[in-house]
Amino acid sequence: MPYQSPISPGRSWYEDTAGSRPEYPALDGDRQCDVVIVGGGFTGLSAAVHLAKAGTNVVLIEAHRFGDGASGRNGGQLGTGQRAWAEDMEAEYGLSRARALFDLAEEAKAHLLEFAAINQIDIDYMPGQLSVAHKPRYVDDYKAHAEIMASRFSYPHISFMDAKETAERLGSTAYFGGTRDTGTGHLHPMKLVIGTARVASQAGAQLFEATPSTGIVSTGGKVRVSTPKGTISAQKCLVAVNAYGGTLEPVSAAHIMPIGSFIGATVPLGVDSKVLPGGEAVDDSRFVVRYFRKSRDGRLLFGGREVYGVDDPKDIHIHIRRQIAELYPTLRDVEITHGWGGYVGITVPRKPFVREVMPNVISAGGYSGHGVMLSNYFGKLFAETIAGNRDRLKLIEDLKIPPFPGGRRFRAPLLFLALNWFALRDRI
Repeated sequence: MPYQSPISPGRSWYEDTAGSRPEYPALDGDRQCDVVIVGGGFTGLSAAVHLAKAGTNVVLIEAHRFGDGASGRNGGQLGTGQRAWAEDMEAEYGLSRARALFDLAEEAKAHLLEFAAINQIDIDYMPGQLSVAHKPRYVDDYKAHAEIMASRFSYPHISFMDAKETAERLGSTAYFGGTRDTGTGHLHPMKLVIGTARVASQAGAQLFEATPSTGIVSTGGKVRVSTPKGTISAQKCLVAVNAYGGTLEPVSAAHIMPIGSFIGATVPLGVDSKVLPGGEAVDDSRFVVRYFRKSRDGRLLFGGREVYGVDDPKDIHIHIRRQIAELYPTLRDVEITHGWGGYVGITVPRKPFVREVMPNVISAGGYSGHGVMLSNYFGKLFAETIAGNRDRLKLIEDLKIPPFPGGRRFRAPLLFLALNWFALRDRI
C-alpha cells in the first residue's frame, strides 16, 4: 500500500511524482553532538546541510518522514520579497530596513535555485508568477506596487497587467488586473526535500526519521532533546517544526498558529488548454488566498485555504473543484486525481517568527505561506549563527511578532471566527 502522511490528509501528487524517496532510520540510543535539529522540513534540512559542510557534528530528528508536513505538500510558489509587500514593510520599518529585508529575501531566492543547480536536484522549476486582484478597487494598488518595486526597491521584474492582459494570461475573466513577476517561479517541493536530505546525509549530518521529540530542556549550557528511544545532548538546538509543533515548545506555539491548506491536482489539461498558457503560478488578493499553477505535464494544481474541517480526501476534491469552476467554468467536471491537505504556520502580522526561545535554542517558523523560499534560507542563516555571524538572522529576529490573543484555550476559536469573517469579506 502506498505510503501516506499520518499527519496530513490525502496522498499528494508530489508523492507520486517525486521518484525514489529514501527512508532514514529511527534514532535508537543516546547521541552527543554540537547541534541538534528538531524537524525535517526545509528549514531543518537546509540547516543540517550547511552545518555539516562546515564540519559541525549535527543530529536531525523528524517525527514522521521528511516532507510529511508543509515542506513536501505546499503550493510550490517562491514569490518575491517577504510575505508582506515591500512598501508595507517600508511604512512600518522605514525604507532602509525594508530594503534590507527585501534584499535578504532576494538572496534566499537566488540561494535556493543555485543550491538545486549545484547539487543536481531537479525541482521542476518553471518561471513566472501572476498576482491578481479579485476586486476592482484593488487594481490601483497593484499598479502602484509595480512602480514602487522598480523605483524604490530596484526590482524591475514586476509589470502591471490590465484586465485584458490578465484574462489572456490566466485564461479566465474572473480577475480585474494584477502584476506579472518574471523574476520568480514555482517548483516541485517534495523533490527539493528529498534532494536536500540527500545532500545533508552525504555531508555527514546524522538524519533520523520516525523519531519524535518528547521534550526539550536547556540547562547548564547544554540542550537535551528527549525521544522515545534516546536523548540527544548538544551545545545548540534549532526547533524547525513550524505548524506541527503542538505543545513541544510553548513560546513558538503561542506565536505560530497552524491553519489548513488544501490542494487538488487535475488530470493533464492538454496542449490546447487556454488555462495559464505562459505557465506562470498565480496567487490572488483574497485574504483566504487562492493559489494555483500548472505542472510540467499540464495538470492544474489548485490550492485554497478555507475554514472547513477536512479529514477525508474526497471532501478536498469537492471543495477544490468548486473553486476551480468559479474561475474556469469549462473545468467544472474536470477529474481531480489527487486531493491533499496540511497545515501552514502563520503569525499575527504574517511575518516569520525567529526567536531564541530558551538559552541556546532558536525556533524558526511562521512563514505564513511564503516558506518555500524563506525557510530554506533561514536554515542557512541559522548555520551562520553557529559559525559566529548572527547579523543577518537578527534582521528577522527583530521583527515584531506578538502572540495570538486568547492563550492556548481560546486562540484557535478566535482565529476560526476571524478567518470566517475575512472569508466572508472576500466574497462581498
